[in-house]
Amino acid sequence: MALVKKTTSEVVDHEERKRKRDCGSLAHQLCDPDPATRRWAARDLADCPEASSVLVKQLRREMDASVREIILTTLTQRGDEEAVAGLIECLRSEDASLRNEALEAMKLLPAEVAPIMGGLLSDPDPDVRIFAVNVLESLRHGKVEEWLKEVIESDPHVNVCATAVDLLGEVGTPFSREALENLKARFPDQPYIRFAADIALKRILAN
Repeated sequence: MALVKKTTSEVVDHEERKRKRDCGSLAHQLCDPDPATRRWAARDLADCPEASSVLVKQLRREMDASVREIILTTLTQRGDEEAVAGLIECLRSEDASLRNEALEAMKLLPAEVAPIMGGLLSDPDPDVRIFAVNVLESLRHGKVEEWLKEVIESDPHVNVCATAVDLLGEVGTPFSREALENLKARFPDQPYIRFAADIALKRILAN
């Protein structure tokens, strides 16, 4: 019978699993120069009490995409307050990839994100508010339309309102009709706002 030769990566991963797996050692291994070691540490930290703070700290400086993916997976599995807070802070990063990865991770935590959505939608940074609206797309929460309506009624930034009105075109009901009409008056010099609001209104009237 022919022998199957193990690949180098399989051998390395097997060796990494021989390292100490206690929480302190795993936290230390998360800073190891070898990405394979960091990946295993990020996986195995899931059950450690202080894992979220350690993982969030590493996430902000991690350059290897495969390690970041495992860190984000572990954070979403944990879904505790520190994990969610860390993901929110990533939305403020200058790294566009990290921002988008954090956004996708937050979409997997609807129950955990919903209680803080009001704060996100009133964040001083308009980019964070836009990200918050994007999270609403998959939140499947009973207040989604109410939150979007509040955005188009009060948010001063046209790009935030544009993002919200796009989503209202998909989930809106007659509840948002007046707010959509008023939105066009709030931004009379913005053709896209009028266009998107009219589409949302047509869809609402058609249903």
